[in-house]
Amino acid sequence: MGGAASKSTYSPVIFPTSPAPVVVRNANSKETTTSNLRKVVEERCPTLLRDFVPAWWMNNGHLQTLYCVVGDFTKSDQVYYNRYDETPIVVVLHGLTGGSHESYVRGILSKACAPIETGGLGYRGVVVNFRGCAGTPMTAQQLYSAGWTEDLRQALMYIAHRYPNAPLHGLGFSLGANVIVRYVGEEKEQSRLSSACALACPWDLAENNRAMENSFLGKYVYSKGMANNLLRLLRRHKDSLGKKPDHFVTEAMYNAFSLKSPTLEQFDNAFTCKAGGGPPIFPFKTSGDYYRWGSSHYLLPDVRVPLLTLNAMDDPVVQKVPTGVDNPSVVMAVTRGGGHLGWFEPSTEGWFDVKRWVTKPVLEWLRMVGNDLVVEKRVSKEIFVGVDGYIRERGSDDLGCKVVNGEVLIEGATKDEDLIQGL
Repeated sequence: MGGAASKSTYSPVIFPTSPAPVVVRNANSKETTTSNLRKVVEERCPTLLRDFVPAWWMNNGHLQTLYCVVGDFTKSDQVYYNRYDETPIVVVLHGLTGGSHESYVRGILSKACAPIETGGLGYRGVVVNFRGCAGTPMTAQQLYSAGWTEDLRQALMYIAHRYPNAPLHGLGFSLGANVIVRYVGEEKEQSRLSSACALACPWDLAENNRAMENSFLGKYVYSKGMANNLLRLLRRHKDSLGKKPDHFVTEAMYNAFSLKSPTLEQFDNAFTCKAGGGPPIFPFKTSGDYYRWGSSHYLLPDVRVPLLTLNAMDDPVVQKVPTGVDNPSVVMAVTRGGGHLGWFEPSTEGWFDVKRWVTKPVLEWLRMVGNDLVVEKRVSKEIFVGVDGYIRERGSDDLGCKVVNGEVLIEGATKDEDLIQGL
């Protein structure tokens, strides 16, 4: 599936050999022209073609990544989420234990959803919080994982039912990026997402986990930090996950609790491989089995919608990127710096102030796929409402959802004080 990007072979953007044909809408008329994915990206996403230049005091991947954790982002990019036409909708999946409150989510959505007259895209945004994250209740003995796409599939079914004429564009961060890449690869031509963008995707879970734990900081700071976040999440939902004492998920949960300062692989071996999804796929015997199944790199050849992926060479969490994949619909960008979900560059507001460089190329991509490209209505599975009131998808008997609580306005910048931010 290709090798890791290296500084000796550095290129900011890796285009496919034969880019997919696309139909482009003329902004000043109703006329359309035929082009290809490479040409429109070069014309409409110029930021991708220029190298990222980090803030001078965050000139390596560790500093970029750690600032995601320690930085104060509560006063920037205010977003209010209301949990309750044809305007594009950005469907967002966050990182490992993050949520709609994360600064990397708000940094893009605050501008994508701002009115056009104020410089925004005028889009709508939906953040799909993983089970138990960002205050989401846990109602079943199941968590989530990098490979489990059924929760996203069900969320997209609901959104498509509620807004049947709105094109949906996926945006994933880290673990959420892996889920989105897997989804568009699994669905191929039937994807409900018209496009996707994956930032800091972990790709080959086993290979990148080994590379991360092969260094002192990787093992004792990043790996153990992520595992500690997951343990805190389990403890928060202990009653729901352990409501059936004899259930294998309950056993896995207490096995995870018994671990002393585990690495991410040790946590995944105790719990995620058992409860990171539902039957018949889960449980797996080991984390290795789960990693092989849950990786996304091997699904890249199956993607049939425009997909932009963005990674950093100095990312201490994701060190191996499958740049050798040649799919007409996939554009891959690899910056020299940026860390894991960092990409902090100097801001003009102050000496030590920074802003996220990645916001600009992602907004250019979203503008291109949402406004400039003419996307044909995809033939997805029929959605219907059953006699029990559940929204269902024809041919997917295991999927179904129903709104049971009223809509609530959520202040989107509220930080989860119990969990490390930025992951």
